[in-house]
Amino acid sequence: MTITLNVNGKNVQVDVQPNETLLDVLRNKLYITGPKEGCGNGECGACTILYNGKVVNSCLVLALEADGAEILTIEGLTKDGRLHPIQEAFIEENAFQCGFCTPGFVISTKALLDRNPNPSNEDIIEALAGNLCRCTGYQTILKAVKRAAEKLGVEK
Repeated sequence: MTITLNVNGKNVQVDVQPNETLLDVLRNKLYITGPKEGCGNGECGACTILYNGKVVNSCLVLALEADGAEILTIEGLTKDGRLHPIQEAFIEENAFQCGFCTPGFVISTKALLDRNPNPSNEDIIEALAGNLCRCTGYQTILKAVKRAAEKLGVEK
């Protein structure tokens, strides 16, 4: 079947099989590599995207279900070659090591800061609870989210 998606602001049509996940389509047919296959069962957050404005593990969504959906991945945050303030904050705070989990954390952070521009530590911990990092301590990630909130507040 052919489905239509709006991915990072661009409408695309793609042929999908009934058993294909949205993650498989993004990575293998649209060549969007930010979302990663980590656990394959929605536990790690490596495949996190915004799906119609909500945080979703793309490994759990069948591509057919996504017909007509608006999808935002980490690739969609960069505008005119400039990193998004959240991406900048993660770099400035060294909030990653291998980078495998970083796109999921960045997208979850975007969703949090879109709805709560001045989150408490508890708000951040709750919002990022679905994302796991096996390399770094979570303190740098917490600092990155705080810095991103500050950066976004300055931009307004």
